[in-house]
Amino acid sequence: MWTIPAIILASYLIGSIPTSIIVSKLFFGFDIRDYGSGNAGGTNAFRVMGWKAGIFVMAVDVAKGVIATYYFSQIRIDPVSLPQVYLQMIAGASAVIGHIWTIFAGFRGGKGVGTAAGMLIVLYPVAFLICLVVFAAVLLTTRYVSLSSMSAAITLPIALVILSKLMNRPLSTPLMILAVSMAILIVFTHRSNIQRLLQGNENRIKKIL
Repeated sequence: MWTIPAIILASYLIGSIPTSIIVSKLFFGFDIRDYGSGNAGGTNAFRVMGWKAGIFVMAVDVAKGVIATYYFSQIRIDPVSLPQVYLQMIAGASAVIGHIWTIFAGFRGGKGVGTAAGMLIVLYPVAFLICLVVFAAVLLTTRYVSLSSMSAAITLPIALVILSKLMNRPLSTPLMILAVSMAILIVFTHRSNIQRLLQGNENRIKKIL
C-alpha cells in the first residue's frame, strides 16, 4: 500500500532538486530564471553561466533520472505485485515531473530532457543511444538545442517500435505509453521555443565544428 507512494514521493523530490538554481545562487549570486530564457534547465545554465557550470548541471540532472529509476524503484515498505520495470517507469516519470515542476522553486523548473535521458539510460540503453544520435545530428545541422531535444523525444517511441521489430519481440505497452507521454510532455515544455522557432528568433548555440 505504501511502497508505490514512497517511490513516487522520493523520485519526485530528487527530481525536484533545482540544480541550476542552486548553482546560480551559490556560485554566481543570481537566480538563473532571471536571465537568458528564464528556464532552470541545463541549456540555459550553459548559456548563462558557462560551459563548466552547464556541464555540471546537465550531469546532475541526468543523474537524478538514473538514481530515481534504478535505486528509488527498489524502495520497499510493503510487498508490491508490480514488476520491477513498471516501478522503474513510475520512479523515472516522477523524477521528470519533479524536475519540470519543482516543489523547491515555486514549481518553475527545467524542461525535463536531462532527467528523462537518465531514466531512459536505465530503462532502455539502446533506445537512449538512438535518441542521442538523433539529438546530436539535429544539433550539428541546426544548432538549435530545443529542436534537437524535441526531435530526440519524438524519436523515442519510433525507436521502440523499430527495435521491437528488429529484435522480434513484443513491444511493451506500458513502455510505449511512457515513451509517447514523455515525448508529448517534452514538446509541451518547449512550447515557448516552438513559438520562437516559428518566428525565426530562437537562440542558436555557437558553431560546434
